[in-house]
Amino acid sequence: MKIVLALGGNALQADPKDASSESQLKTCKHTAESIVDLIEEGHTVAIVHGNGPQVGQILSSVEAGHKANKSNVLFPFDVCGSFSQGYIGYHLQNAISGELKKRNINKSVGTVVTQVVVDKNDGGFQNPTKPIGSFHTKEEAEILAEEKGYTMKEDAGRGYRRVVASPKPIDVIEKSIIKELVENGTVTISCGGGGIPVITEEGEVRGVPAVIDKDFAAEKLAEILDADALVILTAVDKVAVNFNKPDQKDLEVMTLEEVERYIQEKQFAPGSMLPKVEACKKFVQFDENKLAIIASLSKAKEALRGVSGTRIVAK
Repeated sequence: MKIVLALGGNALQADPKDASSESQLKTCKHTAESIVDLIEEGHTVAIVHGNGPQVGQILSSVEAGHKANKSNVLFPFDVCGSFSQGYIGYHLQNAISGELKKRNINKSVGTVVTQVVVDKNDGGFQNPTKPIGSFHTKEEAEILAEEKGYTMKEDAGRGYRRVVASPKPIDVIEKSIIKELVENGTVTISCGGGGIPVITEEGEVRGVPAVIDKDFAAEKLAEILDADALVILTAVDKVAVNFNKPDQKDLEVMTLEEVERYIQEKQFAPGSMLPKVEACKKFVQFDENKLAIIASLSKAKEALRGVSGTRIVAK
């Protein structure tokens, strides 16, 4: 089975209080075990990962360096996204390659720095809401808005932060490279952090300050690769309705009709379970014969066997 795996933040940083590189590599080694379990069973795996904490750390360091000394380059956000792809890709490559070698599985692992196309007219650009980078005073925010053209918004009484759009992905620039690698049996890591957001203008590709949700990027890649399954791995075993309430109900299967009803009921938290469910819905709508699963990282193998996780099906 050809699978696109979307890794949540818990696959990269098990302890949110420890954002060190050493901690990330340690967590990636644990994550690699679950991924290689699938490879060992004969599945072809293409990996997509998030980058929320990592790109935030990179951007904050860049901003702090520039604030301390204006000669330090204030790298644009799309470039910081590319930094995060290399950083996380390196750790995943290292960990997965080590686990493959340990099990005597002869496969290559490679990271593709990936540009993901978005629509410059996407509504998200008119109302940016995704906070990134450091906190600033009101005065600092006003200067940044005037000098850099940033959109700055007050964030829960903690200060002002830059906000950017979160547009939907419409294409992947490096798709032919990723396809070729996957067809040759390489374990690919691509569309990291949802991909570097780019737009096309007059035949040129240009990076834009935005954040693409990694679940939607994984869904788009699954379409492009004609994957058999989209598997979104997170911190819970199953999707639930009435989450954290006395009548919480864990779901083994959701039909597209049920997905739509639960979305209308606002059962899924925005920025958390909602994009995962919506991405799975989109993949099954793309082809009703495809499989979409939301499951915990530790039970990925069991989810593909149908004994864990939540399956999203057409009917």
